[in-house]
Amino acid sequence: MLASASGYRLANTVVHLSDSAGDHSIMDLVTGAISNLVPKLGELLKEEYNLQKGLRKRVKYLQIELENMSTVLCKVAQLMPDQHDEQVRAWACEVRMVSYDMEDILDTFLVRVDGQEPATSDRFKGLLKKISKLFNRTKARHNIASAIKDIKKQLQEVADRRGRYMLGDIMAKPTVAIVDPRLSALYNDVTKLVGITKACDELISMLSSQGGDGPHTDKVKKISVLGPGGLGKTTLVKTVYENLKMDFCCGAFVPVGRNPDFKKVFKDILIDLDKQRYTTCFNMMILDERQLIDELRGFLENKRYFIVIDDIWETQSWETIKLALVGNNCGSKIVTTTRKFKVATEVGQVYNIQPLSDDESRKLLYTRIFGAEADKLEYLPDKVSDKILKRCGGVPLAIITMANLLVGKPVEEWPEVHNSIGFRHKDNHHYESTMRILSYSYYDLPSHLKTCLLYLSMFPDDSIISKDPLIWKWIAEGFVHKEKGIGLYELGEGHFNELINRSMIQAVEFEDEEGIVQGCRVHDMVLDLIRSLSHEENFLSILDGLDCEETLSQSSVRRLAHQNRTVDHNPHSRILSMTQLRSFVTCYCSIEKMVPLLNFRVLRVLAIEHCDFLEGYQLEHLGHLLHLRYLGLIETNIRLLPKEIGHLRFLQTLLLNGTGIEVLPSSLRLLPQLMCIRADWKTRAPNWIGMLTSLEELRIYRGTDERSARRFVKELGNLTGLRVLRAGIAVLDESMERDLVKSLRNLRKLQYLQLEIIFPGIDDTTDASPWTSQVRWEAEGFVLPRQLRHLLLGCIIFSRMPSWINFSCLPNLSHLCLHVVSMDEQDLKVIGKMPELRDLLLPTSSSVTISSIANFGYFQKLRSFSMLCSMVQFRQNEDSSVSLHMWNGEDAMPFGHKKDSEGRVSPTIMPGLEILEFFFFIRTLKDSSADCIDIGLECLTALQKVTVRIGCEGASISEVEEAEAALRHAADVHPNHVSLELIRHFEDKMVLASDDH
Repeated sequence: MLASASGYRLANTVVHLSDSAGDHSIMDLVTGAISNLVPKLGELLKEEYNLQKGLRKRVKYLQIELENMSTVLCKVAQLMPDQHDEQVRAWACEVRMVSYDMEDILDTFLVRVDGQEPATSDRFKGLLKKISKLFNRTKARHNIASAIKDIKKQLQEVADRRGRYMLGDIMAKPTVAIVDPRLSALYNDVTKLVGITKACDELISMLSSQGGDGPHTDKVKKISVLGPGGLGKTTLVKTVYENLKMDFCCGAFVPVGRNPDFKKVFKDILIDLDKQRYTTCFNMMILDERQLIDELRGFLENKRYFIVIDDIWETQSWETIKLALVGNNCGSKIVTTTRKFKVATEVGQVYNIQPLSDDESRKLLYTRIFGAEADKLEYLPDKVSDKILKRCGGVPLAIITMANLLVGKPVEEWPEVHNSIGFRHKDNHHYESTMRILSYSYYDLPSHLKTCLLYLSMFPDDSIISKDPLIWKWIAEGFVHKEKGIGLYELGEGHFNELINRSMIQAVEFEDEEGIVQGCRVHDMVLDLIRSLSHEENFLSILDGLDCEETLSQSSVRRLAHQNRTVDHNPHSRILSMTQLRSFVTCYCSIEKMVPLLNFRVLRVLAIEHCDFLEGYQLEHLGHLLHLRYLGLIETNIRLLPKEIGHLRFLQTLLLNGTGIEVLPSSLRLLPQLMCIRADWKTRAPNWIGMLTSLEELRIYRGTDERSARRFVKELGNLTGLRVLRAGIAVLDESMERDLVKSLRNLRKLQYLQLEIIFPGIDDTTDASPWTSQVRWEAEGFVLPRQLRHLLLGCIIFSRMPSWINFSCLPNLSHLCLHVVSMDEQDLKVIGKMPELRDLLLPTSSSVTISSIANFGYFQKLRSFSMLCSMVQFRQNEDSSVSLHMWNGEDAMPFGHKKDSEGRVSPTIMPGLEILEFFFFIRTLKDSSADCIDIGLECLTALQKVTVRIGCEGASISEVEEAEAALRHAADVHPNHVSLELIRHFEDKMVLASDDH
């Protein structure tokens, strides 16, 4: 059969699919496999692979056939799951299985043909290896020819079955109209609402705040309520609307949804605004969209209105709706709700709706279970309800769903219900409503985000999923597709951020690094949804502490996760038959005996992370996993990497942090696709690192000896693709510093640069103090790349501020650690003007003052400011401006006694600063008779935490305690009641009270 004819038949089966059906479905998982295959088949057709003419035709046939199947499946994916024809689902599953097999075969061929053997100095051995390689290439071509012939036959059978059993075109199953489960939120009895008072007050306060020149000149106030499904957005805005609507001339509350009919939306707004006019006296049926917009604008032009647009999904929907909402100066208000951050910011101000507190959650749970008797149930055991409420995470919809599962059951049975049912009780209509609400967000995702989200179902409940390893796993699985000019990691990071912005996952920040998202959590409701979908589509299987291998019902599973269990391999294990596994993830497990890796020939992801081997484990047969892209051994007691790792030509990611591995095998230098290495703190930096020219991320901290350290610094210059460099550098002399500058100068793609102080070797006792720079970096032609976000140079002391630290050269810099001996006001102003700076660690030996910090907008986005060597004061001047003083404890003190500022309002400075750290010189301040507690914390309106390092040298215990008490008082009287941490230094140099003069 001709390829084009077959493709036409496949594509023609979906010509008449309804365009108004849902946008996406789980079927996108199939197209994900095919999207990887088509370019690989194109790669196979290149001349370098020297395929025979007949084989080239068969490969071309497969390429065209798969492209046409992809078109069909995209159309199938437009139908919601309850609209799928069962035969279509079965056919799509067949295509997926075939596509996975095809990709495994192609990868195996490419590995064998392109395989690289280590170089050898023995000519005879080298000749034998060349002959062997040529024989292997010939054998591989023969194998691929046979495999493609079989695949073509299998694909043809799939296509024929599609034609035999499906008469006519693919049609959606007839479905019964389903009432939107969120509709009930519009008609809740306000007396039954729990935990909504605070949110109502906050939203009303935002709506009431004035803009412009006065209360009667306001333009339209626009606020968008943002949050994931089930958090109560509709309930909140409906309550606020009912409370405020009588204060306006007219109002409307209209839901929109994923696929809005704008004519209906505009008609609904008009009916809500004036029901009498637009239902009895006015014929709206004859109006088109433009005329409806004109009618709305004319009606609202001079009226003070309050309109709520509920559940907007796309920015384009908002752009269309706002055409009808005329702006005026009458104090009108518009409130919207959305699950998407991008939509919310397009509307105007954003109100992030928060989960219920523990007390509110408990009250809602009991109220839904026991009704009016809830207030009398103080005797209920907290441990039972705590577990239930923790699972619900403060989400009202989840709490209501769980409550309806517990109604009528004795409290003694609650733990059993919680453990065995959770959100999965599908006979309960509340469960179905909950899952349907969540599924709206899922089916709105583009196909690549669906697949990325489903992959999260393999992680344990309530776990923090680290961002970077997750993205590298996505890349290894082929979920992230290349785009010209953008790296794979950046694309994957975009997918991660988009899932956050769509409220599908919750961002988790580092505790010690403000503003850095380290990972995410998945709410239990979302986790249940995606695990259910993953199971239905055979996407992955999970074995946790409650399961045994007998629960693995599907032998064709492609991904397997072990969680929180004891892993003990036995020769009759079902896992041994899973030769098609692509991901094998084991986390938080005790491993008595590992499954032989030899069984997983097409494995792409091997993650043994946060595990404990009861016996030593040597990663036997690792070299046979020729398809492996990701090897993660994070926090697992594996001490040695086999040299066979050099056979893994496709390896992209190697994560060893927390292993204790000291040596990287030299065979790693043969891996051309290795993009990420995170070594353990004990791992020695190799002197061949410059050979890994595909590296984008390198984290390694330990040197071996002086010679290797010098070689390592020089080799860094070859890694021109690095985005992230976090390295331990022991700068030994001026020559080595010049080599470091020269290497860094070549790294034009850097976004994260951190150089730390280390000892040259593990057992070296050499002093590891910071190196005082002897080289003018500017004279060496050094300029940092503009895209740099993190610059942390803790191992080098600069005598003066480098000229390459400025806001024009580093417009994206968000985190800066710089040790400068001598600074002046202009230097500090340069740092203060950096537009994106959020975290600043600034040790300096100078006393520096900015005389008017508020007037010129310095440090506008700063969240954390640490001055390890300086005391700080924010001082209000006579003209009501504020000065920032940094004092080194030696120069003349730039501040003195507190001046009377009664009646003057302190201007806000550093409006985002939450964390402040500084030094406190008790003895020097006492000697100067200064008011040492006049810090001026009241100027920092966002402040949450203060850390003060107390210099006790020369002070008595009473003076130290007096200063600490005064600092506590300053923290307590701050409007935010900031937390205070006091750390004493030089306690051994304190004096006795009798010695104090």
